[in-house]
Amino acid sequence: MNRLQAYKYELQPNCEQQRNMRRFAGACRFVFNKALAMQKVRYEQGEKKLGYAGLCKSLTEWKVQTETIWLTETPSQALQQTLKDLERAYTNFFAKRADFPRFKKKGQSDSFRYPQGYKLDQGNSRIFLPKLGWIRYRNSRDMLGTAKNITVSSNGGKWFVSIQNEREVEQPVHPATAIVGIDVGITRFAALSDGSHIEPLNTFRKHQTRLARYQRAMPRKVKFSNNWKKAKAKVQKLHTRIANVRRDFLHKTSTTISQNHAIVCIEDLQVRNMSKSAAGSSEAPGRNVRQKSGLNKSILDQGWAEFRRQLEYKQVWRGGEVIAVPARNTSRTCPACGHVSAENRQTQAKFGCVDCGYEANADLVGAINVLERGHRLLACGESARLGHSAKQEPAEATKRELAHA
Repeated sequence: MNRLQAYKYELQPNCEQQRNMRRFAGACRFVFNKALAMQKVRYEQGEKKLGYAGLCKSLTEWKVQTETIWLTETPSQALQQTLKDLERAYTNFFAKRADFPRFKKKGQSDSFRYPQGYKLDQGNSRIFLPKLGWIRYRNSRDMLGTAKNITVSSNGGKWFVSIQNEREVEQPVHPATAIVGIDVGITRFAALSDGSHIEPLNTFRKHQTRLARYQRAMPRKVKFSNNWKKAKAKVQKLHTRIANVRRDFLHKTSTTISQNHAIVCIEDLQVRNMSKSAAGSSEAPGRNVRQKSGLNKSILDQGWAEFRRQLEYKQVWRGGEVIAVPARNTSRTCPACGHVSAENRQTQAKFGCVDCGYEANADLVGAINVLERGHRLLACGESARLGHSAKQEPAEATKRELAHA
């Protein structure tokens, strides 16, 4: 089994190396934006979009022009990788996997990549990068496998290096044999079909007041002044802390679930659609905009999409599996008799079947129904039927879950 894995370390550059890294990231951003603008002009004029080879030819021309000759100070490989990123962005857009490429802004995702020419000295905790020299880094863990490429990025005022490596491992066999259904939510981050649940962290809510105070201070400063830059750095630092705490929580939670369950059944949620704004337009203004805005903020604070992504690759590494089932009516379907009704969900936390009288926590009911649909998909590949109101016998595994609930 071929495994791709990335190791991320914090760099410890000197002042000159930091200045050069900022220049390299700025040059890559400039090339990306210039190439994107050129592609847009060609589209407006009815000309064919340039491919990667055509973009590289344009890059060579830019390097000899007087106004952009400073691009020669940046490693050519990093600039070429930026053009590859733009070409990949167009490919993802036409394949309907992403939005149309957008122009990059300074201070947002400042990075550049080396496909070769680097040297890694793990024993002395240092790395050699072209036109930067040897840079020390915090060697928090040993890297396994062969390095394929290296990405240098800036986040929260610090510089990091991400080393993607490749190695061959044996096909894993998951040590556990259990299967579990998971229902994610806001009141409970994750309710498991075995009756346990995980409380949410709500890291953004905890720092929201302080973040608002920092953001209010920025407009009071002269834009781009030193005081304005200091105020902006405080906002960025707090955003970085919120993201790091959330990511740490998701990693610990997904690792625990992945270690204890060979098969994980989750809802196939479309988070982007769930968190759309309800503001509407001037012709057709939305309703309950403030309430929907608060709900969207709570949804995005949980990180459901990242949680699913982590579960999927960790299960593959351990030899397990993640099954995504349709999410419709999972919290409105009675797991005892199969009756579907909106009235079954009496409150946010209470479920009471109006047909058979079965009562339980609504999140637990959702997790049990997710597990039952996962069993059906495993048994015969049958898609979970939606919107049915006829009574049906629950699966044997669901009966066992009800017995332990």
